[in-house]
Amino acid sequence: MVSGSILQSSGVKIIRNKKTHLKKTSPFYGFFQLVLHAHIPYVVNHGRWPHGLDWLNEAAAEVYLPIIEVFDRLEKERIDAHITIDITPVLAEQLRSRIFKEDFIKYLKERIESAKSDKNHFLKEDFKSRAAIASKWIEFYKKRLKQFLELKKDIIGALRELQDKGAIEIITSAATHGYLPLLGNDRSVRTQIRTAVVNYEKHFGKKPDGIWLPECAYRPAYRWKKPIGKGRVTKRKGIEEILDEEGIQFTFIDAPLLRGGESIGAYIGRFKSLKLLWERFKKGYKPEPVKENLTPYLPYFLTSRGKEKGVTFFVRDPKTGLVVWSRDLGYPGDGNYLEFHKKSFPGGHRYWRVSDAKSDLALKEEYSFDNARNKQKEHAAHFVALIEDTLKNFCRKNRRTGIITAPFDAELFGHWWFEGPQWLYNVIKGIHLKKTIKTVTGSAYLKENHPETVVHLPEGSWGKGNFHYIWLNKETEWTWEKIYECERAFNKLIDRNCIKKKAIPFLLQAARELLLLESSDWQFLISTWQARDYAESRFSEHYENFNRLLEIAERLQEGKRATKKTNEFLSDLENKDCIFKELTLDIFNKE
Repeated sequence: MVSGSILQSSGVKIIRNKKTHLKKTSPFYGFFQLVLHAHIPYVVNHGRWPHGLDWLNEAAAEVYLPIIEVFDRLEKERIDAHITIDITPVLAEQLRSRIFKEDFIKYLKERIESAKSDKNHFLKEDFKSRAAIASKWIEFYKKRLKQFLELKKDIIGALRELQDKGAIEIITSAATHGYLPLLGNDRSVRTQIRTAVVNYEKHFGKKPDGIWLPECAYRPAYRWKKPIGKGRVTKRKGIEEILDEEGIQFTFIDAPLLRGGESIGAYIGRFKSLKLLWERFKKGYKPEPVKENLTPYLPYFLTSRGKEKGVTFFVRDPKTGLVVWSRDLGYPGDGNYLEFHKKSFPGGHRYWRVSDAKSDLALKEEYSFDNARNKQKEHAAHFVALIEDTLKNFCRKNRRTGIITAPFDAELFGHWWFEGPQWLYNVIKGIHLKKTIKTVTGSAYLKENHPETVVHLPEGSWGKGNFHYIWLNKETEWTWEKIYECERAFNKLIDRNCIKKKAIPFLLQAARELLLLESSDWQFLISTWQARDYAESRFSEHYENFNRLLEIAERLQEGKRATKKTNEFLSDLENKDCIFKELTLDIFNKE
């Protein structure tokens, strides 16, 4: 809720909140909110290597377990981390999966054995320094295995315990990371959000306060028409209205959606195909002028024009984002850090450093754990100083405290940037030693500081150019045609007055297939060519499964009986795509 006196300024409502203004004697500049977005598409039972379950195994070993270790270490040192982490529902389901837990142990043991093999080979070839690095990999994966077993194979349970202790805040995201602005109707958006809220309660024992919108993508209320194919214009709710109706209090957006200007782009530096897409898109693109009166260092209340329902949002800070995201300008591109792309054969371990970020892989030099450790401490100190200076300048200019919000993909820390988790530890510890700045979570901040400004945002995302072209382009149009087709068919069937009991299991599994079909990961992987064949195959598989299930449900509605073959088909899919067991048809109610 937003309360207080309202002033009108350039079409933006301003609500003054006296207690957030800084007293002259206060040495305190403001808050830092670190937000990690943890997500892997549904890969359980859908392959292992090179595309499939090993994506989840890598993330668990390199990202989730090291980050939990950081959280535990900070807690033991009585340092308030106050980090916000978003666990997507589809990721939570996978991390709780028996199949993942069993395969992950097998994966870790394989990594240990392959590092031992590397070490023996290097010693025979008299590569002593490289053999020493192999020993570090043996140690790393043994440590992860020990940690996983000590956590009773329950990564989600470990995170829940940290949240219950107040060390971190866990928020949610759309159920399968659906790209919400382009979904075909409000019911589909609501289903993604409602499923997420119910799933969060199952795993974490309470309702979520915050949400990470997939790709930070937003669409206001307006008369909307599907961007491809035929269709009528329909009156759509703003995404913030649906969030409010489902009990969500806050979210995050990129600064250019608020202020204008250009986004730094979260992915464009990593994928050549996105650069090509950007070259095509930017011909008709013109960034909005920057609105200097709107700052990324305060929260805002978001509504669509003429509407009252809405949510608070925090703004991604471009300064702190640039020094972490950018491979060219940011910390991960430093020559001392582990080179992501060069791996040994056949074990796949990495023994080289970035050296020169633009150099050929053949010219990469040998990695040093000690040099990398020293560099990440230096970069952590620089980052803490950047936070303090930015908040100090804001505070002195505006005579009030501010908040820096720094959202990142969690997988950056440990996977893309191996040293990232230890860098996080040193950043949080560095802030803890300061008296002028503090870490904070979104919920904790909003208990004491209400948004003062009500704004209306344009449609967009955090992609380069701030729009949808990464997820909707000539290469992906066909996926949206099929999504709209399936949404329409599903809604038509469940809107009937009487759904027969025997049809319900088939409809619920069809709903799971539809949710998986809506995942934004397929369009992203197609656009980046990162795993295009896999993404196209997975999308087509869920599409075919959905249509067959709906066809069976239709026959059951007509009074026909399920056959042994149709029951076996359902059973196989319930075991293969076994997510959201809590799903009921009530979740798909229109309101």
